[in-house]
Amino acid sequence: MQTLEEQKIPASETPAAEQIKGWRPPFNLVRWFSLASFFIIAAVALGLGYISTRFVVEESIERDSMLTAQFIQAIGDAEIRHAEITPSRTMGEMLDPRMDNDYPDVEPGARANARIEFLDHVEHLPDLLLANVYALDRTVVWSTNPELIGVRIHDDDELDESFEMKEAVSTSYHEIDEERPEQRLMHEPQYLFIENYIPMFNADRSKVVAMVEIYKEPADLVARIQRGFKAIWLATLLGGAAIYLGLFWIVRRAALLLHSQQKQLVANETFVALGEMSSAVAHSLRNPLANIRTSAELAQEIASQHAQKNLGDIIGQVDRMSRWVRELLVSLRPVNDDVDEVDLVLAIEDTLGAFEALIKRSDVQVRFTPKSVPPVVSQKVLLTQILNSLFANSLEAMPTGGVLSIEIETPAPDRVSMILNDTGKGMTKQQQQMVFKPFFTTKQGGLGVGLALVKRIMERFEGSVELTSQEREGTRVCLNFKVATGGEYGTQHTAGRG
Repeated sequence: MQTLEEQKIPASETPAAEQIKGWRPPFNLVRWFSLASFFIIAAVALGLGYISTRFVVEESIERDSMLTAQFIQAIGDAEIRHAEITPSRTMGEMLDPRMDNDYPDVEPGARANARIEFLDHVEHLPDLLLANVYALDRTVVWSTNPELIGVRIHDDDELDESFEMKEAVSTSYHEIDEERPEQRLMHEPQYLFIENYIPMFNADRSKVVAMVEIYKEPADLVARIQRGFKAIWLATLLGGAAIYLGLFWIVRRAALLLHSQQKQLVANETFVALGEMSSAVAHSLRNPLANIRTSAELAQEIASQHAQKNLGDIIGQVDRMSRWVRELLVSLRPVNDDVDEVDLVLAIEDTLGAFEALIKRSDVQVRFTPKSVPPVVSQKVLLTQILNSLFANSLEAMPTGGVLSIEIETPAPDRVSMILNDTGKGMTKQQQQMVFKPFFTTKQGGLGVGLALVKRIMERFEGSVELTSQEREGTRVCLNFKVATGGEYGTQHTAGRG
């Protein structure tokens, strides 16, 4: 037989590939939400963090620049008063030594002293990198860097804007612009430096007559900005992580709930579909089985001894099929919503009494010590059905004898557990995974509805069932019941105790 490679048939054209070509994996809500929400929250957090940090920087620099401008202008006014210069003159008019002769009403000595005192204050400002004074024609008339005195500055938009707008202009920089001659700072700043243009007015503040340019490296402000950066980014990170984890937890719980509901819906639909079919089949079988059993019993009365054995086998098989039909009808019957308080110990004793003959015939030793426990939430008929199914399974697993132990525990104040252990043949791991599936059975000729019905009934009454098994060692089944609180449920006891 030729292989696909020998036949030169592409793998995509094989029948298997054609069957799965249109198949799509199910939508994974948690995975897609986790990815989408992570990127969206990360983008929003980064955007908010960036906007917040920029706001902090700009507001801090603007505030520092405003204080610097107010301080410089206040020093100028103070020095004018200190030099006893006429109030009709301002410090801005005193800063250009080329215009000393334009103000005959001001004494030359007073003008020079006022200018020197003012410039000395400017030169000793804290965090200063460079200070320049510009005349109206953009010529540097004074600077802390002597090389700049007399240099005329062209094409400086910020300087022109401050002259025209009559307002202080500030800009922050991280690197020195070598093409700008006015940025010949005395030393290289470490992180951030600020350039402030501070206008100096005439007496009626109608005209800017000089401009003071201050380059400063506000070390304290930079430290505060960096602390603000850390606080903002830490808060953004923690806030984004909290939102992401909170939403992820909610969506994961919702996905698990949806998955559980989908499984329950599939199970319910399976029971409904099979119920409609099986109920019709079961009802159709009951009358023929009854007729067969009756005929076999009548034939036994006149049959030979050898034939009676065969007729007995027929009756036994008919009884087994009748039991299957009853189990099938019970398993497909909707669970009643009525809830009662049931005595678990009494129900166990009654069930053991019903199985007494079979227990002796199977040579099984029963170990059960009754103890006082609160009533549990269940129904008498359904609890009997559960115990019958479990005891029957355990006895069938020990055809040549063994030990059946029953223990009752109270693991919590609101819970009662019944633990059933047998020393039968046990199950494989694969069988344990399938054991609660409807119509799955490990017994030859079994129907496979017993344990599925047990699980369904226990969950209906807010309980649970757990099964563990080892091959050739036995099976352990634990039924966890909810304790019935007094007066909340109707009381219903099984008969049998004197």
